[in-house]
Amino acid sequence: MKLLLIDGHYYAYRSFFAIRELSNSRGEPTNAVYGFVKTVRRMVKDLAPDLGAVVWDEGLPKRRTELQPAYKQTRTEMPDLLSPQLSVIQRIMPLLGFANLALPNTEADDLMATYAVTACQRGDEVVLATNDKDLFQLVNDKVKVYSTNKADLASPKDAFALLGAEAVMRKWGVTPPQIGEVLALIGDSVDNIPGVQGLGAKGAASLLTAHGGLDAILADPEIVTSERMREKLRAARQQIEQNREMVRLDMDLPVPEPLDSLRIEPRYEPLLAELQNCEFNSLLLEVKAEAAVRGSAPATAHQGELF
Repeated sequence: MKLLLIDGHYYAYRSFFAIRELSNSRGEPTNAVYGFVKTVRRMVKDLAPDLGAVVWDEGLPKRRTELQPAYKQTRTEMPDLLSPQLSVIQRIMPLLGFANLALPNTEADDLMATYAVTACQRGDEVVLATNDKDLFQLVNDKVKVYSTNKADLASPKDAFALLGAEAVMRKWGVTPPQIGEVLALIGDSVDNIPGVQGLGAKGAASLLTAHGGLDAILADPEIVTSERMREKLRAARQQIEQNREMVRLDMDLPVPEPLDSLRIEPRYEPLLAELQNCEFNSLLLEVKAEAAVRGSAPATAHQGELF
């Protein structure tokens, strides 16, 4: 089985900023909805997953906010025109066959990690559609990251890339499990997590590779040849240790839905009604054609053929 997990808020924001000034005849903004639906349909066509879910942030975990109270406090409020579109997206996703998953006081990356580990344990493939740096720690022979970023594509002709361990090493300069160590050193300005002053991702990767990893460096900073860097590491030691805990993924959360309930099974009649309400005319025609074809097809047909 192949499980596709989609980072809901990331793709909602991405869709919102990629498409501007789209609304229906009632003046309701629909740009994020349109972009999100098109993106999910493209993923299904690219990946032909058997199981799928959109995973949403629902607050912050207490263990992170207690450790660093300023965590994510510098993030701007959601744009006014995006906020009402989230409920529409979440209403449409189950009609496309994708469950909406969230837990109170839980970030999407932790819930995605829990599902990914659970799926891997039973032998499933997992694709993470996300730009979250923390989730790159999970990449292995069964877990890959779906990306359409130009920098990740092997060729300009490629529509997408599935980033495995080798691609992650080329991108980060370290193995996937060591990405947490890189993030512990450099922090994350987007999430308001400070790092070692003046140290970037490439420098952190080189430092870890040269000296055998973060444990070795923290145990004996003297192994670092640069005196200036040794002093920076000593001054930031507490921050580094905190950061390491901040980027640690929770992989044993209670799952809101069992894996087997995530089978992708579109519901065309209500889906068409939602698309008509949004006034997505070209998309409506596409889905009507698909619904007509699938209406006479056996229920066991592969879901990748639906899109």
